[in-house]
This record gives sequence, C-alpha cells and structure tokens, in this order.
Amino acid sequence: MNIAYKIFCRAFQAAFRLALPALPYREPEIVNACSALKSVFAKEKIRSVLVVTDKGIVNNGLVAPLEKVLSESGVKFTVYSDTQPNPTVRNVEAAFELYRKNNCDCLIAVGGGSSMDCAKAVGARVAYPKKTIGQMKGVLRILRSLPTLIAVPTTAGTGSEVTLAAIITDSEKQHKYALMSFPLIPHYAVLDASLTYSLPPHLTATTGMDALTHAVEAYIGRSTTKETRRLALEAVKLVFDNIELACRDGKNHQARENMLHAAYKAGIAFSKSYVGYIHAVAHALGGQYGTPHGLANAVIMPYVLEAYGESAYKKLHRLGVAAGVCGENESDKAGAEKFIEAIKALNKSIGIPDKLAGIRREDIPVMAAHAAGEANPLYPVPKLMTKNELAEFYTQCADWSN
Repeated sequence: MNIAYKIFCRAFQAAFRLALPALPYREPEIVNACSALKSVFAKEKIRSVLVVTDKGIVNNGLVAPLEKVLSESGVKFTVYSDTQPNPTVRNVEAAFELYRKNNCDCLIAVGGGSSMDCAKAVGARVAYPKKTIGQMKGVLRILRSLPTLIAVPTTAGTGSEVTLAAIITDSEKQHKYALMSFPLIPHYAVLDASLTYSLPPHLTATTGMDALTHAVEAYIGRSTTKETRRLALEAVKLVFDNIELACRDGKNHQARENMLHAAYKAGIAFSKSYVGYIHAVAHALGGQYGTPHGLANAVIMPYVLEAYGESAYKKLHRLGVAAGVCGENESDKAGAEKFIEAIKALNKSIGIPDKLAGIRREDIPVMAAHAAGEANPLYPVPKLMTKNELAEFYTQCADWSN
C-alpha cells in the first residue's frame, strides 16, 4: 500500500474516531422475555406486525411464544419465514411487500443475525421506499427513522440486536452490501436464554465464535474507547468461560445466558469501535459462496491475527489475560501467541475446522477486491493491508486437499 493511501486511510479513521462522541448511537431497551412485550405493544401503539424469521426457527417452535403474546395483545401479525442464512435482496423485497400489503407498523426479527439483518433492511426500505438496497449501502446513508424494530435473538453471537449494521447479499452479483446507519439499531432487544436452548451444537459454536470475533476486532482496532475496551474484555472472558459448556449442554441456562450477554456486549463494542479484516474477508466468502458468517470468522480469525504481528501483540496479550490463557507478566509477544493458539484450540474443541472447502483459486482476486473495498479506508485495523495481502488469507484457509 503506497504512503499516500495509508495516510488517507488513517486520516479517514481518525476523523471517525474524533466524531464518535457526537454520533447518535443508542442502545436498545432490553426486554427479558417475550411475555413482557405486551407493555411494549401498548406503549408503541402497535397494531400490525411483520415477523421476520426463517423456516428452521418456525419449525423449532421458537416463534410460538411471540405469536401467543401477539394474539393475547390483540395485535395482527404476518410471518415472513423465507430468510436465507445470508439474507438476500430478494428476501428483503419479498418481506417489504408483505409489510406494505398488511399495513404493518412494526418489525420483529426472530432468529440469528440473518433474520435481524433482513428486518433492518426491510425497515430501511420502509423509510426509503423509492431507494434500492444498493443505494443505501455504506456508512450513514440511512437518516430517516425506521418503524418500531424489535430483535429477538435465538442465537448468541451476531450481536445484531444492538448493532447499526445489516449485511445483505446480492445473489446476482455475488456480493454483500453492508448497510451501516444509526437508525438500523433495534429499539428493543429480547434477551431470553430459553429461546437459545434448541440451538444445535455446531450453530452454538459458530455463532459464539462470531461474538468472540466481534470482541477481538473491537479491542485491537485503533478506534477504541474505555467503554468498548471494557465490554470487549468482558465478552472475551464470557465466551472462553461458557462456549464449550453451551455446546455440550444446550439447556444449561447459565451458560446460554452468559453467551447472550457476551454477544450483546461484543455487539456494543464493535458498533462503536468497528471491526477489521477478519470480517471483511469473511463477508466476501459469504457473498461468493454463502459461507455462514460465524464459521468464516472463526476459521479466518487466527490467520489474520497472526498476520497483524507486532502491531497487535500488546492488545492480544491483554485479551489473552482476560481469557485466562496467559499471564500478565509474560511478554506481549508470548501472550499474543498464546491467545491465538487458544483460539485455534477452542475452535477444535467445538468442532470448527481450520480450513474451508469450496474456495476456488479463480475467485480469490474478486473476493480480495471486495474485502479491501469494504475495509479500506473505514476499518481502523492495527495494520493496513492491500487486496493482494488479503488474498493470501483465502489461500491460507482454503482446503484444497481433494
């Protein structure tokens, strides 16, 4: 990367860092159970709701508690259950049409980050009915208020219930749009650990590592605050202390609740301090192949952290101390290396591979260009990298053994 572009990137990031205290960030109001939403419906004068979810959530009966509360509250509702793991523009448009057809005045997302991202994008279309998703991609492109948006996470990882971001895939262009604007933050978040009991181990693992990625990238970036550093450290400790138990015993309420709070804390941290190259590389994989986001983050994370080298040693050491995998008196290099090795070991223990099948060599230049375009100049990474350097991560994590 040439010097002039490096200077531009760091100046761009510095401007955002200085503006952070003045930005209209808000946290959603926490609701502890679906049954407590009755008062929310009354307060917001909700008459008709579009529930955005996916077929797996419906088939597992996780929408039933919400439907019961809606019926008891006399609120009409329509369910859109075709959301894909990487929600598409088509998903958004189909859900938006249902919203308009049924004269809805509220959106409730039930599920993981996919359902929440889809619901956020539907809200953006409601606010800007004449704009396409592609026209709203990027930072601070959505300024109008969205209809009341309630997030009901059934996974503990994405943190979407507290973030200003929505990631939508354009299937035709095989590319992901990142919408990042403050009105996309949900107004309410229902944190009910019992709704995560049925999450299978592999999804518990990948979504939990997604939360870890959020915390790590928020902490090691160059736009942190005292609050985001504290939240990131707390989230890292919660993940290391609870993810294996949550994978092993899905009905362990304390482990599930701790993972929900890890995701929530990490979500606040990265919303204010941003993410980094792990996410950019992962988003391109999702856009190209539909790779689940949490899985991509988990696999890519060690490779990127190693590539940051000494630019991230000090902060990775501190994360390692929080995770309980190294001591405070060790050197920053030793602590950082132990933390990275601990991430690899944690991945292995919960069934996450260190390579990804299906990556095609000929696709790497396009994915690297998308990753660089997303990350530079916005993400305040410890070390700036070019698209050619980012391309190496796809090579490193590709399973070409067959």
